[in-house]
Amino acid sequence: MNFVTLNNGVRMPKQGFGVFQITDAPACEQAVTDAIETGYRLIDTASVYGNEQAVGAAVRKCHIPREELFLTTKAWISEMGYSRTLQAFDASLARLGTDYIDLYLIHMPFGDYYGAWRAMEELYATGRVRAIGVCNFEPDRLLDLCYNAKIIPAVNQIETHPYTQQNDAIRIMQSLGIQAEAWGPLAEGRNELFRNPLLLSIGRKYGKSAAQVILRWHWQKGIVAIPKTVHRERMAENFAIRDFELTEEEMASIAAFDTRRSTILDLHSPAEVKRLYNIECKN
Repeated sequence: MNFVTLNNGVRMPKQGFGVFQITDAPACEQAVTDAIETGYRLIDTASVYGNEQAVGAAVRKCHIPREELFLTTKAWISEMGYSRTLQAFDASLARLGTDYIDLYLIHMPFGDYYGAWRAMEELYATGRVRAIGVCNFEPDRLLDLCYNAKIIPAVNQIETHPYTQQNDAIRIMQSLGIQAEAWGPLAEGRNELFRNPLLLSIGRKYGKSAAQVILRWHWQKGIVAIPKTVHRERMAENFAIRDFELTEEEMASIAAFDTRRSTILDLHSPAEVKRLYNIECKN
């Protein structure tokens, strides 16, 4: 297993497994079980996904010591604010059935996330969470939080894939010592990404799929990626990216895909913000 070292010294696996939209409990538990057996040690969930209990069940039943696993969960918009976030953390901890969380994140840059951050700083101080961070924070909000926080976020989990590369944001994060983590690293297969002639051509050179080329591209950029699938063979495929290396020219050719805008989640859209506020945690 390869790791990145966060700004507080905690080691985080460089490859992770996400469970977004795996809402059926047995299917989620099986997917996490398969992922752990495949070799994944970073499992990413969230209170709003409604599957923390299934993730926790898989973790408890596996034969891997808890300290060798890296569990991430997140507090939703309705859980923002000092008291609400403390309550939300306790609820997530109970659903996961563990004594601590490895990484606790603010899911969206909305609501009273300053109050939430104060709560998370306290949780970190007590050792109930090993690292704290944010999701979907663009540079302006990230900088503002950093200037007003006691603890700099360890991670910012953002939409990152060949079509939405966020290079300027990542450079700012690097300057602050914040680790970039990619959700949707395969762009949910949009715009025929898996059939892209360039990616297929690069893949043929190494005996790899287009998805493996994309995940290797993230790897070489130093970005932690958390692809999701319920198919064990694809889990294994997504995990098998450490035995080849893209050239500088190949990295540059993929960099040319960048549209410099969101492909999946546009947080500047009022309709999208309204939609997110209407989502409730159901556990």
